[in-house]
Amino acid sequence: MATSHTTPPSTPRVDPLTLEVVELIGTVVARYYDEYEHAAAEHSLTGAQARVLGLISLDPAPMRKIARKLKCEPSNITGIVDRLEGRGLVERRPDPADRRVKLAAATDEGRQTAKALRESLDFAREPLGRLSEAERTMLRDLLKRMLGEDVEL
Repeated sequence: MATSHTTPPSTPRVDPLTLEVVELIGTVVARYYDEYEHAAAEHSLTGAQARVLGLISLDPAPMRKIARKLKCEPSNITGIVDRLEGRGLVERRPDPADRRVKLAAATDEGRQTAKALRESLDFAREPLGRLSEAERTMLRDLLKRMLGEDVEL
C-alpha cells in the first residue's frame, strides 16, 4: 500500500519567489546594520547607543517607550542613556505631562551627532536613489502592508 507524501492543508507552502524575497530582505537588513555599526563607530558610539540617540534626537522619550521601540529591557536603555549622558549627548529632564517621569532628550551636541549619523548612511540612500519616486512609493507601501500598517492607495 503506497502512502501519499502531501503537505497537510494547514501547512503553508513556501514557493521559491517567497524564499528569494525573504533572503533579499535579510541581506538588506544585514547590510544596513553593518553600515549603521560602522557609522556609529566613527562617532565612538555602539550601534545601540546610536539607535537610542537617533530616536530621542527626534522626540524626547521616557526609557520605557525607548525600550518598547527597540524591543529591549528598560534597564538596558538606562545604561545606554547613562553613557550618552556622560558624553554630553543626552540629558534627562522631567516630562511636562507627568513630572514623576524623566524623559531622555538629546542635547544640541547629541542632535548634531544624530544628524551626522543619519547623513553618513549611504547604503540606505544610494540603492533607493536608483529607484524612481513611483518605485520608492510602491516599495514603501508594500513594506507598510507587510507590517500591517494602513496604506493609502
